[in-house]
Amino acid sequence: MSGNGPAGGRLVGVGVGPGDPELVTVKGVRCLREADVVIVPVMAAPDGTDGGEPGRAEATVLHHVGAENVVRIVFALNERADRARREAAWDAAGRRVAELLRAHPHGSVAFATIGDPNVYSTFTYLAQTIGELVPGTVVETVPGITAMQDLAARGAVVLAEGTEPLTLVPVTAGASVLKDALDGPGTVVAYKFGRLAGEVATALRETGRTEGAVWGSALGLPEESIRPASELERGPLPYLSTLIAPARRDGGRGGKL
Repeated sequence: MSGNGPAGGRLVGVGVGPGDPELVTVKGVRCLREADVVIVPVMAAPDGTDGGEPGRAEATVLHHVGAENVVRIVFALNERADRARREAAWDAAGRRVAELLRAHPHGSVAFATIGDPNVYSTFTYLAQTIGELVPGTVVETVPGITAMQDLAARGAVVLAEGTEPLTLVPVTAGASVLKDALDGPGTVVAYKFGRLAGEVATALRETGRTEGAVWGSALGLPEESIRPASELERGPLPYLSTLIAPARRDGGRGGKL
């Protein structure tokens, strides 16, 4: 994605899927390889510096791109309590990305994000910041496979059929939001619920949606775990856990067409 671009260059958010490097699209791999530099977000250590641990996006990218083209930038991915600290970290990350864009005014800078860049992604906030810091930057996104799609495939769960709605809920908004969705029709998917696993289990039980529901974490990675939702009571789970509670289906094949 190079060529004669605007003064700000081109910023491309590339979805690299939930963790399995084989689930990056052909277009995604091409954009990563053609970029002048590929940015991967990393979590900050307690002192705000690079903690050193490779994130899921970085590990996926390194299956397709040489390490010499990858730049790690600290984002406040794990800062939720201190808003001022989070904002300061975001500003610093934005300035670093802006420097890279100015250094490649006729090329492209790719930002690798797990899942899809338009679904609860860090890239959304970065693009807004860059629009202010480097006016004229062309912003594009390459869709990626989401955790709910991967879990549906690995857990043999149909996400939606016929006229069923599909509702996606980040449990960081509160377990009550999830319960409201479970009270409705259709399939419900819950993201980021690891710390509230017990409350999620309660919501499933109270709405009669435990049967057939599955949860998974570290999809596509050696430590992958996929379990029935009835096992949620066993304790806290990884933050990036995903749950699918399929719609109630009793009409047989094509019953909801």
